[in-house]
Amino acid sequence: MPNTNLEITQKAMDDFRKIQQHMLIAKSENATKTYESLKGEYLYLKSFLNVAGVNLTDIDIIKE
Repeated sequence: MPNTNLEITQKAMDDFRKIQQHMLIAKSENATKTYESLKGEYLYLKSFLNVAGVNLTDIDIIKE
């Protein structure tokens, strides 16, 4: 039987990585509205992963 908590955390980590990539693209293109829109999802995922006990030190590229 798969560990659903682990699967949920893995999905959140994948989403976190994708959001950061999109934020970096938006920042480089000076797309402020897009960046700010993504920032809300980034902060949500960051807080979720923090509560789940994931060490974000190495995987948080944005660091906001």
